[in-house]
Amino acid sequence: MNYKRWFVGSLILWLFVIGMAGFFFVKGWTVPSRDSRTAVALSEAERDQVLGEMRQLLKSVHGVLQGVSTQDLSGAGKSARAAGMGMAADVNPALIAKLPLTFKAMGMSVHRDFDGLADGIQSGERSEQVLKRLTELTSRCTACHELYRFSTSP
Repeated sequence: MNYKRWFVGSLILWLFVIGMAGFFFVKGWTVPSRDSRTAVALSEAERDQVLGEMRQLLKSVHGVLQGVSTQDLSGAGKSARAAGMGMAADVNPALIAKLPLTFKAMGMSVHRDFDGLADGIQSGERSEQVLKRLTELTSRCTACHELYRFSTSP
């Protein structure tokens, strides 16, 4: 009889922990914001890391635009590939856990689309198609910046 209580108690605790982990995986570490965006609470180092990645994405956008404007599609492809899924491979899991699910989804789709853009350039897509892909890709960047901001947590 005592084992049943331990089993039921353990099962309830296990379900609670899994539920809480799922909740924070979806919600992330968010706090009320002074504007209409959702504030994601990160340490200063984590905030610097995310903003550094965003700067790298912007450098890749610049590299693609520069390559298209100078007819250097090889350079444009290299710039696009630099922002692909390989860029997202080494992110700290603790940081990923703090980001809301929609933020993670948008970020991963941007990295995947940079790889797709690089593949398209490599396969000989015309400049107009490259610019169209880049426009669709950066629409998620602007949407994310409209939805989220970062606050530093102690």
